[in-house]
Amino acid sequence: MSDLDWIALAAKRAKGKRPDYFDDPAIDRILSIVMALVAEVSVLKQRQDTVERLLEAKGTISRADIEGFVPDKDAAYERGVETKAYIARIMRGVQQAMEAMAVNEKPVEDVSKELREL
Repeated sequence: MSDLDWIALAAKRAKGKRPDYFDDPAIDRILSIVMALVAEVSVLKQRQDTVERLLEAKGTISRADIEGFVPDKDAAYERGVETKAYIARIMRGVQQAMEAMAVNEKPVEDVSKELREL
């Protein structure tokens, strides 16, 4: 068993002030939590891919097989494509909002308010 205190390591803070993206600090905290979960799910997806590939190749696996697995070039490429697609799905709403700002579109809420006022 490792002597590392993982809880203490997880609680460490980076030096300097955290960037603020929103006026409400609670939204920044929620974003931070969501992005940490996104990263964890990404790791789990890669680990599942490892298990599937090893089972397909060997029929049975051990923890050591999983920990020592290094994807070949094709598997690494497939994982990269899947990770990019996953991040694109997660960030879709942000990307659409940025695109709307770039072309100076009104937010949907503003348009729907204007329609109700007609």
